[in-house]
This record gives sequence, structure tokens and C-alpha cells, in this order.
Amino acid sequence: MFSAVDVIRTKRDGRELSSAQIDWVIDAYTKGVVADEQMSALAMAIVLNGANDREISDWTAAMIASGERLDLSGVGKPTVDKHSTGGVGDKITLPLAPLVASFGVAVPQLSGRGLGHTGGTLDKLETIPGFGVSFTNAQFVAGLKNPGAVICAAGQELAPADRKLYALRDVTGTVESIPLIASSIMSKKIAEGTDALVLDVKVGSGAFMKSAEQARELASTMVKLGAAHGVRCSALLTNMDTPLGLMVGNAIEVAESLDVLAGGGPADVVELTVALAKEMLTLAGQPDADPAAALADGRAMDTWRKMVTAQGGAPDAPLPTAAESEEVRADADGVVGTLDAYAIGLAAWRLGAGRARQSDPVSAGAGVELLCQEGDHVREGAPIMRLHADDPQRFAAAKEALDGGIEISSQSKPRELILDTIS
Repeated sequence: MFSAVDVIRTKRDGRELSSAQIDWVIDAYTKGVVADEQMSALAMAIVLNGANDREISDWTAAMIASGERLDLSGVGKPTVDKHSTGGVGDKITLPLAPLVASFGVAVPQLSGRGLGHTGGTLDKLETIPGFGVSFTNAQFVAGLKNPGAVICAAGQELAPADRKLYALRDVTGTVESIPLIASSIMSKKIAEGTDALVLDVKVGSGAFMKSAEQARELASTMVKLGAAHGVRCSALLTNMDTPLGLMVGNAIEVAESLDVLAGGGPADVVELTVALAKEMLTLAGQPDADPAAALADGRAMDTWRKMVTAQGGAPDAPLPTAAESEEVRADADGVVGTLDAYAIGLAAWRLGAGRARQSDPVSAGAGVELLCQEGDHVREGAPIMRLHADDPQRFAAAKEALDGGIEISSQSKPRELILDTIS
């Protein structure tokens, strides 16, 4: 028998937690035997003193064991998922899931909502009239059989220890810990039952991981966790110093995703979508598949329409738009040198596209529309962004967020989108 205080002291003093201690404390916390303030102290001890690979693997296993693990063997085809660590303008899941599914691979995509300056996939999809994100396990499996992709919220019984701990970390300053981040992400993904997983680990101003060194450590930790639990994994490190694409918001990101599915769209969104699709299809046993061709010939769009319809949405319905818009103009002639992802994400949040707490509502039509990208030549006074909001009083705060986030210079700098691959 253990006590919470003894477990806290072990990690506080820089010693290893045993497998038995970890199993006990996660189970006891899930059941309410260990109090929030005790788990907060343990989480802070992990933030300060870290955890080794064995502890992280045991912690992840204990969180998986706190709930159910889905069995997707009845789907009848390979399953592969993608997880992004979160960014600005990151709508990649929307074109990616139907694209990969168009090759006969099932994509079980359990997604989340936005918080702070980063957007949430479910918020974006719910701007499609009728689109539903809550499903029973049976409905989830049915959607994976046909049309082959489901993008929805995780069920309440999937890694409940993680859901409880995630909310606690958010309000106790214990988010910044690679062991806690890695185990949180991987417990949900492993419990989901997928055969394989591709991780998109963001690096830069708009990402949680600001340095490539941090991101590489997180990616390596998660890939090792996948291997330890029988899930084939690989990870891409991708640049999040500037937003992905031209749209940052909810409905406007859906519209941009539709452009990609129609064979167009911004080059960076297409590049990352195709790269992640290739990685997913390779793990699913199709290394020679050509996802770019499936975007060009309409197969991916066909699967998108089937997926939206299967989830109760109306694929041809108009998307909501914001009531008001206002332009931001260049303050000098020159080349766009910086479009800072964090500043633009914060501006979109202040316009109403994001939330401060999970319970906050979001505006479907709010967001930032970029009228140029880094490297483009602009003239003084030319519009470089268009802000969208339902309440015009939000524009001043959004512009304040952009202060210092837009740089017009004399020369452009190259942008490398995919920084590394870890497998």
C-alpha cells in the first residue's frame, strides 16, 4: 500500500518512481483517492526533476489502463492516425484524413478543441452545418469501414486519467514537461486502438516547443512510447514560426482546406498534407502511393464529401462568415520578412476564433486572413491582412496583438517547412 505523500517525496527528491507506485497513484487519482493538490505537487516534481524512459512508459500504460482501449480489428483494413502538437493555421487534419482514406486505409482521428492562440480541429469542423463530433464506439468503427475516416472527440472512457490530469496541469503551471506532454498525447492515441501513428511536432514561435532541440526530444520520446506499446510511429518536425496557409480561424480554415481538396490551396499546406500522407501510407503498407495525385484527380474530395455526410454535415452548405472585417496595411515598402505565428494566433483569438477556457464559445467566422506571405513584396499602404469578427470592438485588441509581429524588410529569408523526420 502506498501513500500520495510518499510518492510525491520520491520524485521531489529526484528518485525514480517504481512501476507499482505509478500504477497506484494514477489509479488512485482517477478514483478520487489522491486529491488534486497532491497530484499537482507530483506533477510539479516531474516538471522539475524529469522522468526516465521506463517511468514515462509506465505512466503512459497506467493512464491507458484507467479506461477502455478500443479494438479496431473489426475495421478490416490498416488503421493509421496523425497527431499535431498544435499550431496556428494548422488545418492539415481536414484534407489529410480523407486523402489517406481514399487509398483504402482507415483514419481514426480523435481530435480536440482550440485553447489560447492555437486552433482546434473540432471547432473548425463544427462550422459545417450539421457536422457531429460525438460518436459511440460502434458508430466510430462503422465510419472507419465506410467512408474510411472519422474525425471526432474522444469518448469519456478513453484514458480518463489523462483528461483529469490535463485539466489540472493547465491551471497549475505544470504543462511544460516532456514526460507529461508525451504520456498525455500517447495514452490517448494508443487507447484509440490505431495500428500506426504519424506525429507532426511543431517548432517555433506559434508552437508549444520553441526550439528544435526540445521538439526532437518530445518526438523521440513519443516514437519510443509507441514502439513500447505496439504502435508503429514516426514523427515530422515542422516549422511553426509563421502560420500555415493564409487563413487562421475556424470556418475560413475549412474553406482553405476545401481549396486543397480541390487540387489548389497554398503551397505550404499542400506540401505538409502530402508529406504527412506519404508517411501515413508508408506505415500502412503503401510506400509507393501518390497522395498528390489523389488531390489532383478528386478522389480525396469525394472521400471528404462522404465523410462530412456520414457525420451529419452538409458538404454543400455555405460556411458561416463574420459580420465585420477590417484591413491591416503595410507601414513601408519592402519584403514581408516576418509574419509571427504567435502574434497572428493571438490576434485570431482576440477576434473571437479561440477561447481562454475549454467551456468558452468561439465565433465560427472570426479570424485572420493573410493577404501575403513571407517573402512577398509589398508597397506602403497595401493591405497585408484582413481581420474578421462579429464584434467590431474586437479589432483594436487584435491589432495590438499584431504589434511587432509583422516585419517589412529589405530582403526575404528562406523558410524550411519540414525540419526533420524521426522514426
